[in-house]
Amino acid sequence: MLRVHIKNNHYRPDTFPNTAQGEKVFTITQQRFDAASLNHPDVARELDLSIGWDTDQFEKHMAAADVLVTWDLPTEGLAKVAPNLKWIHIIGAGVEHLAPMDWLPTEVVLTNNKGVHAKKGGEFGIMSILMLHNHMPQLIHNQREAKYDSLYSTPIAGKTLVIIGTGSIGQSVAQQAKAMGVYVIGVSRHGHKVPEVDEAVSVKDLDSVLPRGDFVFVVTPLTDETVNLIDERRLGLMKPGAGLVNIGRAAVVDYDALAVKLLDGSVSGAILDVFDPEPLPADSKFWKVPNLIVTPHISADDGNAYVSLTLELFFNNMRRLINGEALQNQVNTRLGY
Repeated sequence: MLRVHIKNNHYRPDTFPNTAQGEKVFTITQQRFDAASLNHPDVARELDLSIGWDTDQFEKHMAAADVLVTWDLPTEGLAKVAPNLKWIHIIGAGVEHLAPMDWLPTEVVLTNNKGVHAKKGGEFGIMSILMLHNHMPQLIHNQREAKYDSLYSTPIAGKTLVIIGTGSIGQSVAQQAKAMGVYVIGVSRHGHKVPEVDEAVSVKDLDSVLPRGDFVFVVTPLTDETVNLIDERRLGLMKPGAGLVNIGRAAVVDYDALAVKLLDGSVSGAILDVFDPEPLPADSKFWKVPNLIVTPHISADDGNAYVSLTLELFFNNMRRLINGEALQNQVNTRLGY
């Protein structure tokens, strides 16, 4: 029998989830767990489950736990607190909030939710690119100003999209963009070509492709290497009038420099789904930057199925753990994703 502890979080502005709606979407209840277990009855029979909130009785549950499912956790002295721990599953794709990961015992495997966000994130991504192409940020700004200005566009076929981050979401966006006749350039740390893109380059060649993009879509994880990746200089390399979307992490893009580019028109529009801090404060200047659409970190999270998708991944990996196989979605603690 494997002991599994699920640590949910009550929403607070300074943590995850940070809204009441988010708490409903991301909470793993006994009912949701039982529903998911129906697809894996043989695995479920091997599990002894406990569900807690925040850090209430956390150490008590972890004293015997083999597996932890959570967004975050108290990391200090984890090896002593949880001597039997074998596996930690993080219910998000990003794990930068746990860095540096020198707290992780060497015998414990850390996994994330990579892939759970692909379908929803892909749809949001292609929607955002179409919105940029059809001048929606400008049209929304004009509506606020009661300005009736005809901004025409053309079919999107023949345009070029630069996707920074070719993981599951980036691949989903690329696949849908190519179906519309868009030329897709994928940028990643390694530069390996995935089938969904027309062309692939490594980050060291980013400067050479930014001037070619009509749209730049940022979905890279936040690591030491990607902090301020799209800085003022690189924003200046973008094609005049290009648009930008960021659904990765706020610190990847210099938002202050982007605001300047939006004001002078060199960047025609932007859609930003991630900020620091979150929620975005009511007095933030970004609420009123022209030609900028703000969304509250909802781009890639399925409001109805996030937990069920997470638990499907969990049960598949639990089967692997029971069978002594390598787990999927293992986080490289050195790279940070």
